[in-house]
Amino acid sequence: MEKTNAEKSACGLPSQVVIDMAGRAVTHSEEQWRALLTPEQFRVTRQQGTEPPFRNAYWDHHEDGVYFSVGSDTPLFDSRDKFDSGTGWPSFSRPVEAQFVAAQVDESHGMRRVEVHCAVDGGHLGHIFEDGPRPTGLRFCINSAALRFMPRTDYERWIKERG
Repeated sequence: MEKTNAEKSACGLPSQVVIDMAGRAVTHSEEQWRALLTPEQFRVTRQQGTEPPFRNAYWDHHEDGVYFSVGSDTPLFDSRDKFDSGTGWPSFSRPVEAQFVAAQVDESHGMRRVEVHCAVDGGHLGHIFEDGPRPTGLRFCINSAALRFMPRTDYERWIKERG
């Protein structure tokens, strides 16, 4: 069934806004990314780095809200889908909008994994595994350095501004 402009998507935005956001690429030169991001955010998102487990901002974060990409104004994960995977990184069972997160095979470090990145700004987020909780069975294992958190009340205001 086709959604109308008035229908809301999973993240609460009108469907057309999601389509528009997903189709808009945020690009910067390496120098611009370095100026916009902290050194750790740059290493993780632009150089496919990984931060240490249990020593990052959101692995044990329990506030209600939504996690956005640090590289763009893109909501990626909802705290309602966050769970304690025991890995030391924030883990989510699904993104708020499938169109905002893209995946590709990563064969670095002698392993075969599936890397996830922000579909809007291209920033590396982490990896996805098939050992998560029901109903998805997925674990999006995400670097805190790739995220910025917005409390639920601020997110609801953010949605109203775009609706």
